[in-house]
Amino acid sequence: MRHGSGMSPRRMRPGMGPKMRRALAAALCAGGLAAGTAAVSTTVPAPEPGAAARAAAAQLDQAARRLDAADSARDRVAALTETLRAYEAGLAAMREGLRRASLREAELAADLTAREGEIAQLLGVLQTIGRDPGPVMTLHPAGALGTVRSGMILADVTPALGRRADDLRAKLEEARNLRLLQESAAARLQEGLNGVQQARAELSEAMADRRDLPKRFTEDPIRTALLIASTETLEAFASGLTDIATEEAPGSLPDMTWRKGSIPLPVEGRILRHAGEEDAAGIARPGLVLATRPRALVTTPVAATIRYRGPLLDYGNVMILEPQAGTLFVLAGLDVVYGAAGQVLPAGSPVGLMGGTEPGADAILVKASTGSGTDRTETLYIEVRQGDAPENPETWFATMKDG
Repeated sequence: MRHGSGMSPRRMRPGMGPKMRRALAAALCAGGLAAGTAAVSTTVPAPEPGAAARAAAAQLDQAARRLDAADSARDRVAALTETLRAYEAGLAAMREGLRRASLREAELAADLTAREGEIAQLLGVLQTIGRDPGPVMTLHPAGALGTVRSGMILADVTPALGRRADDLRAKLEEARNLRLLQESAAARLQEGLNGVQQARAELSEAMADRRDLPKRFTEDPIRTALLIASTETLEAFASGLTDIATEEAPGSLPDMTWRKGSIPLPVEGRILRHAGEEDAAGIARPGLVLATRPRALVTTPVAATIRYRGPLLDYGNVMILEPQAGTLFVLAGLDVVYGAAGQVLPAGSPVGLMGGTEPGADAILVKASTGSGTDRTETLYIEVRQGDAPENPETWFATMKDG
């Protein structure tokens, strides 16, 4: 008789010897099965975590093609902005896919380790079935009734043994595939990191060469310097912004109040502190603090005029945007800022990059394998000012209210 899950219990002759009964009883007890009943699997198959990583790889391939097309695009800034967003989304998806794959692999390893004894007994039963000669399988010490009963048990248990063997094979195969996926991800990650760096460099060059944006006013550098030197708060600086503009054209951008609560955030991130919450130094600011990834692209969520860009107080590089008359979006903590004061930007235009150093492929893989830590190491401060008073940014921007 052949052993393993290929057995055909209906063709087997009823009856088993003492050795066979002991082995089966041990396997049944280890597996939590009741003698005389077939095992019923209640495990819901988990979604395959490697699918997210493979989908992310496809996103990175698409981003690479976009970058090639952006070289000849009519509007390179818009094309490169879209390309950079695609790379950021692809790399984020790759990180998450690898994290899920690593967690699933660890889960499988722990499960298989915990079931080592059960697996050994299962294999022993299957090997015993294959070794026992035919005469032993046909006899039972209790006579014909015992022979029939043992045959019924064996007919019920054999499919259960086969299912458990199949389950074991599937988990081993899944673990092997997840390991291969992670081993092959390093090259794909490095390609994506190289691509996003190239896209950032080309975007910075395109922004420096851009001359097609309308201007509402011309900044007076002397007045700007005096305003910075004479103010000690963001509130005082914001209230004096109109004094640094010369030759300002009349009119304003369309009213944006109707979009309150639905305006997208200027950068992908997670809320670190809500408006009014104290930081580690006990300082509470009226704005929102977002945790972002290093070198993340920051864009204007709506059409807006650049009222100021550059270093300010203790906020680092600051971009102050005016989407409508009397309303200011203050973005502080950038490493690189694009554009010039007075320019009118269309929605989705890049205004800068976050700071920090993007980790290499090896560091990303190590972090993904542990499933711990965070890759959002930079912070962007967002403040909204209406007239001379701050407003809660969460009443303007679409955010997850639970942070």
